[in-house]
Amino acid sequence: MRLEQIAAKALEKYNFDRYLMSKAVGKRAEQLTNGAKPLVDMNLKEHKAADIALIEIAEGKIEISLES
Repeated sequence: MRLEQIAAKALEKYNFDRYLMSKAVGKRAEQLTNGAKPLVDMNLKEHKAADIALIEIAEGKIEISLES
């Protein structure tokens, strides 16, 4: 699946609010950079943390709370 399709699928999870989705991707990317294990079969050395986070969100592997 292309990254544009993945982003569209992830955007659905946040009611098509690009701001909320970007905050969620940023928060998860930070977690991945700080040592969290990816929940998809991707390596941080080969892929960007933001791309991995976007795929995790699109596949419903994680749900990020943006309240804090």
